[in-house]
Amino acid sequence: MKHDLIVSTENISVQTKRKINWGRLAPYIFISPWIIGFLLFTLGPLLFSLFISFFDWPIVGEKTFVGFSNYATMFTDDPLFWHSLWVTVKFAMLFVPLNIIISLFLAILLNKKLKASSLFRTFFYVPSVISGVALAMIWGWVYNGEYGILNYFLSLAGIEGPDWLNNQRWALLAMVIASLWGQGTMMLIFLAGLKNIPKDLYEAAEIDGAGKVYCFFKITLPLLTPTLLFNLITTIISAFQQLTLALVLTGGGPLGSTYFYAMYVYENAFKYFKMGYSSANAWIMFLIVLFLTMLVFKSSSVWVYYENEVKNSK
Repeated sequence: MKHDLIVSTENISVQTKRKINWGRLAPYIFISPWIIGFLLFTLGPLLFSLFISFFDWPIVGEKTFVGFSNYATMFTDDPLFWHSLWVTVKFAMLFVPLNIIISLFLAILLNKKLKASSLFRTFFYVPSVISGVALAMIWGWVYNGEYGILNYFLSLAGIEGPDWLNNQRWALLAMVIASLWGQGTMMLIFLAGLKNIPKDLYEAAEIDGAGKVYCFFKITLPLLTPTLLFNLITTIISAFQQLTLALVLTGGGPLGSTYFYAMYVYENAFKYFKMGYSSANAWIMFLIVLFLTMLVFKSSSVWVYYENEVKNSK
């Protein structure tokens, strides 16, 4: 009898340990689909692209190890590398500040207590979920030099609009304007940041006689800088990855004025079938974006303010 009691007690303790072990494993089981997906479709291809960047690797045919030759050729014997990089930098210089300013402006408007504010939020957010190809087709109709709606509205004001997508002077600006259309996600992030700012700060400022402009620059903007930091980094990354609009609308033209770096990488891979060289191009893009991101993070200690943070006077 005593022996049976000891055996049953041991069985209960073993079952309890098993339950505890399963309890510890449960969180990892739930996140395992993401981990498997990350390893198979993100980290795996990333490391594989680094590996083949040291090879002359055509899609069909024998691969040949060339070491750093792909990287050397890119910097010394490929004018398209420098041209596409310069076009992308010009695009980023226009797109990044405009995207942040406009999305912040929309977020401030939607933060007001207005009727049907949820409807306006939906209205401004919907373009960001439209397929990139569909968005490009819409803007192709808008920019058309003969029957485009943009030139039609300009003609009502007595202005003769250019052939936007076939004019070397205006094509890049047309890409910037079209890219600004889908900023709903950034707008909502700014709106969430505005909602988190304590209202008692504004009330105290109003009691002291502060105006709206003063409140914006002394309260809203400083407390919104963490959100601004996040949006700035994501916008820089987005600018250097711009591909779909130019690929569908202009194909990089006219005269290479919209030949973005991402298109340069894409064509080397799938037009000229130089997978090794294209992978080297992609890694240079990664390093450029990484450098810019680190630069922004480094500068954030100067201009990013966190509530209740004790600032170093230095």
